[in-house]
Amino acid sequence: MSSLSSILAAYKDRVTARNSSRSPGDPTAGARAIVYWMQRAQRALDNPALDLAIEMGNHLGLPVVAYFGIVPFPGANLRHYDFMLRGLADAARQLEARNVAFVLRQHPHNNLAAFCDEVGAALLVGDENPLREPERWRQALAKKLRIPFFTVDADVIVPRRLLAKAQYAARIIRPRLKAHFDDYLVPCSNPRAKIAWDTPPPSLTADPALLDDWKSLDRSVRPVNSFTPGTTAALAQLKDFVAHRLAHYPERQGDPAQDGSSRLSPYLHFGQLSPITVALAVRKSKAPEECKEKYLDELITWRELAANFVTYCPVYDSIECAEPWAHRTLGAHSADPRPILYTRQELEEARTHDELWNAAQLQMLHAGWMHNYMRMYWAKKILEWSPSPQAAYRAAMEMNDRYQLDGRDPSGYAGVAWAVAGKFDRPWFERPIFGTIRYMSGPAAAKKFNAESYIREMKALAGE
Repeated sequence: MSSLSSILAAYKDRVTARNSSRSPGDPTAGARAIVYWMQRAQRALDNPALDLAIEMGNHLGLPVVAYFGIVPFPGANLRHYDFMLRGLADAARQLEARNVAFVLRQHPHNNLAAFCDEVGAALLVGDENPLREPERWRQALAKKLRIPFFTVDADVIVPRRLLAKAQYAARIIRPRLKAHFDDYLVPCSNPRAKIAWDTPPPSLTADPALLDDWKSLDRSVRPVNSFTPGTTAALAQLKDFVAHRLAHYPERQGDPAQDGSSRLSPYLHFGQLSPITVALAVRKSKAPEECKEKYLDELITWRELAANFVTYCPVYDSIECAEPWAHRTLGAHSADPRPILYTRQELEEARTHDELWNAAQLQMLHAGWMHNYMRMYWAKKILEWSPSPQAAYRAAMEMNDRYQLDGRDPSGYAGVAWAVAGKFDRPWFERPIFGTIRYMSGPAAAKKFNAESYIREMKALAGE
């Protein structure tokens, strides 16, 4: 049987060794289990981090336990935790099918280092998350552990470390990503654990009722029924998209009035669906090649450009992330008169003069999701109606994180940076307030799609 080093080598650049006092290839002697720390990749299917844990367990003759700790996360509220817990219930069932135990603990009883001691872990495998707070958690944990600790880049197709530095535009990162497709855009092995855990450790049940006693949880943003959480529902949504909408994606993806998008972003954000699963399903479809290429460019190029952005830009959630030309033009126009100004409350309650913008806000409030074209329009209008670029950036970022199911995500941070701060874009024609930041207007949008139909639909969604 292959050694642990050869198992690690099979995962190439996806794996990072983060252990403190032990060598990466030296699991604890006399151990009783392998622990997989599930966090960003909340799934049992096509999960390279889980696959690595199972392969190591099979090699060492040890059972595998997937551990999830419910912790406070900046900007997250009841809407997000409800979706996450319902998805974890689905993941627990699928983990059982792979002979992997699932343990759920809740803050403050969620000390992972103590759990590793509790189960006698030989080593710990986790998934990567490029955001600031989760990365801090991983660094802090690595200092406490006395067992090997590996993390796996499980939610991108091409491991972020292969690009090594910030990529400044889609046209730059696109060919660099494609150069690695032969190695990484391939099916996952999805091995089954050979050893079952006869007596799994005590665990909570993944149920939103767990949140009832969480006194500090923000309950002001309620759950939505626009998406069914979990991998099973995500796969059904993917199947429907590939069968019925992918062939029309180029002409419909920019039309919020049509059901043309994949609506997979919440599942990708919570890691309930792998981008590898999506990309392979799209590649295997019978849709025209140009349709497949258009969608894969959105899924891979733009999504992984966002992951690269938050990895190499420490101020990814601030207007300070803007390129020098954008800082100059926004600064030069910072004193321009703002004919229309709205308060944060007016924006949040969708009380502007712009019915199209209001419709987008209603979609976010009541569906926890917004069509991608409308996300761009939505953020740019906030820039137009705010007293400063800094205030606009803050408002767009905070509302996105608060209401969107896929908030607090690299793609969301990159999207606001593009719309408000010109990130990944180029200078356009100069105009008041925006300077040379790209502008979008309501009348122009109305020429692209049936804006009246979209507005009616969103008002109906909101019960108006």
